[in-house]
Parts: sequence; C-alpha cells; structure tokens
Amino acid sequence: MNRLLVPRYGDSLADVLPSVLACLGVAGATDQLRLRLDVDHVCVFVVDGLGAEALAAHADSAPFLTSLPARSITATFPTTTATSLTSLGVGVGPGEHGIVSYLMRLPGEERLFNTLRWRLTGEGPKVDALLAFPPERIQPHETIFERCASAGIAAVQVAPGYQEGSGLSRAGWRGGGFRATYSVGDLIDGVLSALTMAPKSLVYAYHSELDSTGHVRGPRSRAWDFELTNTDRIIADLAQRLPARSALIVTADHGMVELTDPIDFDTHPHLREGVVALGGEPRARFVYTADGATDDVATTWAGALGDAFAVHTRAEVIDAGWFGPTVTPEAAYRIGDLVAVARDGAGVVRTHAEPNSSRMVGHHGSLTSAELLVPLRILRS
Repeated sequence: MNRLLVPRYGDSLADVLPSVLACLGVAGATDQLRLRLDVDHVCVFVVDGLGAEALAAHADSAPFLTSLPARSITATFPTTTATSLTSLGVGVGPGEHGIVSYLMRLPGEERLFNTLRWRLTGEGPKVDALLAFPPERIQPHETIFERCASAGIAAVQVAPGYQEGSGLSRAGWRGGGFRATYSVGDLIDGVLSALTMAPKSLVYAYHSELDSTGHVRGPRSRAWDFELTNTDRIIADLAQRLPARSALIVTADHGMVELTDPIDFDTHPHLREGVVALGGEPRARFVYTADGATDDVATTWAGALGDAFAVHTRAEVIDAGWFGPTVTPEAAYRIGDLVAVARDGAGVVRTHAEPNSSRMVGHHGSLTSAELLVPLRILRS
C-alpha cells in the first residue's frame, strides 16, 4: 500500500519562480530553492506529466535529462495541471491562489467549475465564463510575470495557441507576453527568441505530449517511453542553443500512475447518499455534502473504499498543510467537505458524468510519491 506524502512547501513548484526572481536580482525575492544562478536569462520548461520517479526509472530513454544533476521537488496539492501551473505562475500554494482543484465549487453556483477549461460543468444555461468568473477575481494574487514587469524583466509564456488569453493563463500567467507554438521546432525557436528579447528575461515553456500519451496509453506503456525519448531530444536541442548567461530549468506539474482499481460513483448508490456534488478527479475527489451529512458520508466512503483511499474532512487536510501554510476563506470554501485521495491504482470514476476521464489509463491528483515528486534539472550555458 503506497504511503501518502505531504507537499514540501518551501521545496515545491510554488518556490521555483520566486527563487528565479531572486537570481535575476528582483528586490524582495528569496532564493528559497538555493538555485544560486548567476545568469540573465532563465527558461523554465514544464514537461506535463513527468514524475521524478518515472524519469529515474526510464533513465535510458532520457539520457540528456538524466545526465543533469538529479534533484526533485514536490508539486502542490492536488497533483493536477491547473493547480500546479497556477502554483508555479503565482509563486504561492493553492490555499492562497485558490485554484484548489480540477473541479471545484464557487459561491452561488450549483454546477462545479472546471479550472482547466475555465467553464461550468454539466447542464444549464450557457455562460461566458471569462466574463462571469474573471480569472483576476478567482485568482487575485500578483503573478510572477507581473512582478517581472515591475522589475523590468521581459517575461514570456511559450505554449500552444489555445492557451493564449485562456482563463487559466490569465489566472496564473498574466502580465507577460505570449508566443504561440505550432510544432516542436516552433517551441524551441519561440523559447530562444523570447530569451534574447531583452537584457534580462524569464520564459515559461509548456510541453504536453508526454501527459497526453500517459493518459491514453498509460505511463508504463511503450508509447510513453518513446514519447519520453522525444521530449528528452527536444530539451537537449534547446540546451545546445541557449544564449550566454542563461539557465534552463526542467520540471513538471505532476507525475502519473495507472488506474487499475476503479470504483464507479455513478453505479454505486451508497456512495451518492448525502453527496450534492463530486469534484476533483478520480485520484483526488472533493466530496461536497448536504447540510449535516458530512460525518455519515465520511463513514460510508471510508467503509466502501477501505485502505485504497484516505478520506479526510476539509479541516483535517487544511491542518495537515496539504494546501500550503496559508488557506484563505475563499480557497477553503472551494475545497470539498471531504477530500478522498487514492493509494496504489485506485480511483473513483464517473462513467456516466465523466466518460472520457473514466476511460483514461493514466491518472494523477493524489499524494503518492509517483504523483507528487517532480524533477528539477538545471543546465547553465
């Protein structure tokens, strides 16, 4: 049975860019991660879905990355893209920035909010979510890119075009420029162009193919292994072309596990008793309960799921520090009345309400070491 860990705030994704700012000479920033980079240009390259354990286990498939000094940090909780990328882009934990899950509740809304797609879920009136739920209100804290602008540092996001102006990009990365990518070659060119556009620069680059392959084929598949090799070659090509006084930092938003023991919420009536909404995702469920039903639901879920899951109340996970040292009232409201996190290959799926997710082989969100630990590999030119 896999042990569940707790994010190491102070040694996490939330600490990467504040440490970079300190290295770039931004007043008030602290090099919490002890990067000690004497450079003028930094690219933080995020490989979606690359866990530190998976990288170590597939060293032969990633010779360049594994040739760099090995170090790992933790993602934040839950170990999911929307939460992790916002933690990276804002430089604080989910309890402060408020993007606390893939699916979470907002005040006055019966439907849950999808933070990755920036839209309400389920049936109901069509809503322009960017107008109804402005990212600057949902996530009000200053971003790292906004701090760069104040300090005279050029900051650019290099990512697929669909992310430009998206709710999640505005929530976590507003304040800088955007360079859309259309191919692997364009990704490398975009990073190099952005790095050299000013005397000091910070570039955030995002690469998604490994995560997509892991979801569909599984993180232990041959396809995943091939994709890791492709990703390693991309990063190696970029590293060879870095301008002088630059650093390349490679990290990830989460790792991934294969779902081998799912239980279907939609076909188990006893799991639905007292539950008004089910948020999160299969490996980290937010259970929103009817008034007065939390204790009964906790007993039911703990009994039905057994040792495959840990079921805790909102207060317990906040006190345990899962969402960071500070949790605002707004963020606390968005967290489930209960939080159920999976061990081993377990997951709570919804074959009717979430058919696409339920068919996926690879998943993430929980606090196993395979999901929580992410690489931090650094190259200086």
